[in-house]
Amino acid sequence: MRVLVVAGSDSGGGAGIQADIKTITMLGGYAATAVTALTAQNTLGVFGVMPVPAAFVRQQMRVVLDDIGAEVIKTGMLHDESIVEAVCLEFLATVPRPKLVVDPVMIAKGGASLLSRQAAASVLERLLPLAFLVTPNAPEAAALTGLVVSTEADLVLAGRALVEKGARAALVKGGHLEGREIVDALVTPDRVRLYRAQRVETRHNHGTGCTLASAIAALLAQGESLETAVERARAYVRRALEAAPGLGRGHGPLGHAFALATDYKTS
Repeated sequence: MRVLVVAGSDSGGGAGIQADIKTITMLGGYAATAVTALTAQNTLGVFGVMPVPAAFVRQQMRVVLDDIGAEVIKTGMLHDESIVEAVCLEFLATVPRPKLVVDPVMIAKGGASLLSRQAAASVLERLLPLAFLVTPNAPEAAALTGLVVSTEADLVLAGRALVEKGARAALVKGGHLEGREIVDALVTPDRVRLYRAQRVETRHNHGTGCTLASAIAALLAQGESLETAVERARAYVRRALEAAPGLGRGHGPLGHAFALATDYKTS
């Protein structure tokens, strides 16, 4: 049930560490964190990024893993090459080794770059081969593989390329593709499964990628199979999109606590 999240902080609360903690908690897990960067952001965009020194990121991971432990480590925004390297070293030093869910956060919803070019190469070469699951959206999958990812078939091809590069599984998300239906492709060495759902038409979709990856991580930590974890996590994200509180003038946050709002509503 324990998930260690290694990611950046979102001062607006919609994505990053904040979304991760909300999601894991709502799904019955325990979230610990190692913060990789502080951001100044809201629903309109990212206005500043302050990275945390790589040695301190590794120290945060070490003290949590030595004491509390984790069934799953989930990574989000890693920002630069030194932090990617620190995460890899600490992961490899951890015994027993948790499952690693890699959300390769590269670009914010508003378009700001959150991962340097050198760090992206390090994710591909060093982090990806350690991953139990990698969860890129279509633009991230294109950047990591060099492929054009604009169709359902492209999602599968990109997933296969990521598995060939070392990930045990890849969930390539199709939310950026055109159409009223969203298709996500889960690719493993011996199987492809497509998950389909009608698109929720809303601008309040900040943090969907963080939320999905953290939901999968929380469910894997509780012993769910990969396919079931993906299916249940997608259902959680959909409900959270539908329950978005409508905050901000841009891409607003999800309604992560929709179940609490229903269960504890007072008359």
